[in-house]
Parts: sequence; structure tokens; C-alpha cells
Amino acid sequence: MTEPLILQPVKPADACVIWLHGLGADRYDFLPVAEALQETLLSTRFVLPQAPHRPVTINGGYEMPSWYDILAMSPARAINREQLEESANRVIELIEVQRASGIDASRIFLAGFSQGGAVVLHTAFLKWQGPLGGVVALSTYAPTFSDELQLSASQQRIPVLSMHGQYDDVVQNSMGRSAYEHLKLRGVTVTWQEYPMGHEVLPEEIRDIGVWLAERLR
Repeated sequence: MTEPLILQPVKPADACVIWLHGLGADRYDFLPVAEALQETLLSTRFVLPQAPHRPVTINGGYEMPSWYDILAMSPARAINREQLEESANRVIELIEVQRASGIDASRIFLAGFSQGGAVVLHTAFLKWQGPLGGVVALSTYAPTFSDELQLSASQQRIPVLSMHGQYDDVVQNSMGRSAYEHLKLRGVTVTWQEYPMGHEVLPEEIRDIGVWLAERLR
């Protein structure tokens, strides 16, 4: 298993963001973003884990970095749930490492783009029991959310920033909006922001993430 990329802040770390990349990318994908955010988040550590290489069914079985296999695209994404659970457990292990280093769970954030975002939403709202600083869900969806979703009191208190492109043709805007609605309906403080973009990240979006994180790390 490839070790995560860890960016230490200029001041002693008292907060942490665990950031998962998307399908086919790697742990270096969001390194420039993390470096930009650390310019203002001076005591926030960033942990960038690497997904394992595995065959991806929808890509003809071609092996690539993937948090879980995607079996089919329609009518809704069919996924390998066992692999998703494995990835979520790995995120929980990373949370526990940060807690053991002295960072309070209420100052640990999960962030993820696309498939990585699906993993952090699943981790925060179906696996993790306890406080978290929040979740940043970028151009993503929630394949394990359903009408039967029930949240604990601690899960309801996890704030979420959902961000999506208006012209996303990889993860449709409506899929991200559905995840947002599931959380909003269950009393989560969740913010929805759209940008005039496709399946990507814009500088404006990164600035907005920085503001959102800073507000919760005062």
C-alpha cells in the first residue's frame, strides 16, 4: 500500500484535511491545491492518500487508481460495495492516526473529488461515529445514500460543503444535488455551490474552500 503524501504546515499542526483524489488520478493530483490552501491555513496538515490500482469494469477492465470498481453507469452507478467499504475503512484509519498525533476529531476534515468524494461521504455518514470538522464534497455523488439513510446526532452535526460544475458530463450535476438534498433533509448543515465548469476544479472554488475551512478553524 502506497503511503499517503503528507504536507506539514508552517506552524504546529492543530487541524488536518484528508483529501481523496478521483478515479485514475493519484495522491499528487491535489498537491497544488493543498499547497495553496496552506498559505492561509498555517496550522493545518494535509494528508493525500493514494488509491490502489485495480481493474475498472466501465473502462474495459483497464487497471488504474480506483477507490472502488464501477460496474455500470446506468440507470445509476453500480459499484463494488466491498471495495468502497475497504476504502472507507482506510480513511477511518487515517483519521485515527491524526487523532493519535494529538489533533481533535472536531478539527479533522474529509475532502474528496469525484470518486474520492463518494468515499468521504460514505465514510462520514455511514461509517464514522463521532465528531468531524466537516466534509468537502467536490464534483461527486453518494452511491450509498438512500431514502433509508439514518444519521446519528453526531453525524447530523458534521457540516458539508458540496461543490459542483454546472456542465459536468462525468458526474452529472443532478447526482451531486441529490446527495446534498439527502443531507439537508436529515438536518445536516450543508452548503451547495455551483460553478460554470465541467468535471474540474476552478481557482474560485479553491478560494471558497479556503474561506469555508478558515471559518471552522477559528
